[in-house]
Amino acid sequence: MQWLNYHHLYYFFVVAREGGLSAASRTLRVSHPTLSRQVRQLEEALDARLLERRGRTLELTPAGHRVYAYAHEIFHLGQEMLRETSGKEAAPGRRRLTVGVTVAMPKLITRQLLRPALEWEEPLELRVVEEGHGALMERLALRELDLLLADAPVPPGSKVNAHHHRLGDSELSFFAAPELRASLRPDFPGCLDGAPLLAPSSGTSVRRTVEPWLERLELRPRWIAEADDLALIKSIGQEGYGVFFAPAIISAHVVATYGVVELGRVEELRETFYAITMRRQIDDEVVNRILQRAAVELRRIA
Repeated sequence: MQWLNYHHLYYFFVVAREGGLSAASRTLRVSHPTLSRQVRQLEEALDARLLERRGRTLELTPAGHRVYAYAHEIFHLGQEMLRETSGKEAAPGRRRLTVGVTVAMPKLITRQLLRPALEWEEPLELRVVEEGHGALMERLALRELDLLLADAPVPPGSKVNAHHHRLGDSELSFFAAPELRASLRPDFPGCLDGAPLLAPSSGTSVRRTVEPWLERLELRPRWIAEADDLALIKSIGQEGYGVFFAPAIISAHVVATYGVVELGRVEELRETFYAITMRRQIDDEVVNRILQRAAVELRRIA
């Protein structure tokens, strides 16, 4: 029987995950030559080239992608075994559902999408983890999450062999406190030109959608604040410090909760919501219910 050196496999796994030998060396606290040698030994054992250099970066070969997917499964099972034997499992008679939510997901939409889990007929412990998209994709790959709710799909070329399921979308609305609205031009979207603007952090899907639109219309607002916490953005906007935007389907909630007015909505600016899972075919009843009822739950908000 041929034996696999899991130590070498783990080193390769970290190199692939971190995107290169230097970053992996820092993570593992192993010298660059040692790490390179161990990955080379794994390639020799498998009789396959796993990494190849493109310029100054290392990229996975087709064989490397396959081995990386297996490594994810292997090390996930190890983590699962540790969790199951550490006494941290759910209370007797109850199952646990762990859902990752990207920081850019509006809280009201997240709450509505999770309604089937909150109203599950059997005892269920729901745990919600909020982080950036990349970090949550890694946790999903390691099976630390049962489901990921996100404002963006699986990135092209992702090392994580996951599948996204489109749940729905919404056009975007722009909002401002009444006193700020009174100081702006009456027309929309022209009133955004020169206006103070509050926004989600750079790199979020909705931010990447809005910025080109503003440039195309030659609107130049003053970007005065950005944050991962969308509730904080709305609270700052409530005080009149700037215009902010949010999905139009939660417009009534935003207006009622924060005492702001809707400046207008833009049909071509759409925010799409996704569920991301490690398997295309879902065998988890709760996750299936969330996916199946997503459209209904989103319509309840509007």
